[in-house]
Amino acid sequence: MLCDKCKERPATVHYTQIINGVKTEMNLCEQCAAEEGLINNETFASVANFTPFSVQNLLAGLMNFLPEVGNTFVGQQLKCDNCGLTYDMFRQTGRLGCSHCYDALQDELNPLMRRIHGSIEHRGKIPRKTGGIIRARREIDELKEKLEKAVKEEAYEEAAVLRDKIRELEKEFGK
Repeated sequence: MLCDKCKERPATVHYTQIINGVKTEMNLCEQCAAEEGLINNETFASVANFTPFSVQNLLAGLMNFLPEVGNTFVGQQLKCDNCGLTYDMFRQTGRLGCSHCYDALQDELNPLMRRIHGSIEHRGKIPRKTGGIIRARREIDELKEKLEKAVKEEAYEEAAVLRDKIRELEKEFGK
């Protein structure tokens, strides 16, 4: 695609502007984009060195949303005893150094894992044909959590129904 302005060089900058609901799109070469003030040479140099998307960059980006205490992020001093990786280093790279890092940096990783996966526990996939017992155990665990919550909230009728479901599943699958 050629530059919309000069019609000579290939368009490498794609600019979209929306003002009062009116959308304007331009495809410009780097020289015309610089003339329009959309980029400067430093900006284009950093765009030229752009690295493609990676999970590490995503994780590192998510980590920048952690709460701050003073000028340092919470957990910055955490360090893995095995490989020496600090939480700050993990935030920059999005990579752990070894399997011991999970335990050493657990206090800071758990909220991140919960935000990404919805849980800090790995549950994996359940086989369709042979996964009946596994599904039943998970359902029993979920029902037990609901039962505890119902008892705390003093919803005893609901708790009795949950208790009966748990007993039924345990009889059927022998937990």
